[in-house]
Amino acid sequence: MQLETLVAEPWPDWGLIDSGNGQKLERYGRITVVRPEPQAMWQPASEQWDPDATFVPGSDEDGGGRWVQHRPVPVQWELSRGPVRFNASLTPFRHLGFFPDMAPQWDWMRERSSDADILNLFGYTGVGSLILSEAGGRLVHVDASKKSVEGGKANAVLSGLADRPIRWMVDDASKFTAREVRRERRYDGILLDPPKFGRGPTGEVWRLEENLAPLLSDCRKLLDENSRYLVLTVYAVRMSALAIGELVRQTFGDLGGTVEAGEMSVREEARGLLLPTAIFARWSR
Repeated sequence: MQLETLVAEPWPDWGLIDSGNGQKLERYGRITVVRPEPQAMWQPASEQWDPDATFVPGSDEDGGGRWVQHRPVPVQWELSRGPVRFNASLTPFRHLGFFPDMAPQWDWMRERSSDADILNLFGYTGVGSLILSEAGGRLVHVDASKKSVEGGKANAVLSGLADRPIRWMVDDASKFTAREVRRERRYDGILLDPPKFGRGPTGEVWRLEENLAPLLSDCRKLLDENSRYLVLTVYAVRMSALAIGELVRQTFGDLGGTVEAGEMSVREEARGLLLPTAIFARWSR
């Protein structure tokens, strides 16, 4: 299997300004932030970073930490990607409420989502759901966090898409998918962006290494010979793109079509270098 590299290019409301020494400097609209980035092992282009806020990680490997504001930052502020508008904020999880490196995946799915029934698992604050909805898709958006789902609904209002056919579900992704299999539902496309570890709304435990393969098996039962795609993205795990590519190939290979796998990355504005962010695998016809 040949590995590919997807590149998220800067856009007006987001960009990777500079990176190095284990950190990255980004712009989110008019707000600039510094966040940890272990893969930025090189020297930055400039030593004169002047962010509005910096995320200081905790001492444990599994996360934690806090934001230090060097200048006042709004509780939330509006950004856009094309016609879709959404809120950004300094979350306790070091990101800002969406994942900009998903942009190439959003664009790829948009081309395949007109008049399509799409399932977005681990949908978070709904930016991907709204981008696919604006392209003509009918969405089922699933996330275990009520706060994230409410954020998605608020983003739909910001984007003028509140009346679009989107079902906003607060649910455990694995349990919801299993119920859809029992209901004999089918989808044209599936997007799943699972965390390394998480909990469902009633305490269900998600561990990627244990639960991903069974979830993909259920996703296969929701697709048929007329379906269009499945996109899987994986962050912050000691796992190879070759491994998840092979998992997707074996799970969906009987449908025919094409399986791609590789790395996701973002392009730094200062020098044009690519900063790796995640691995992915996707099936399409």
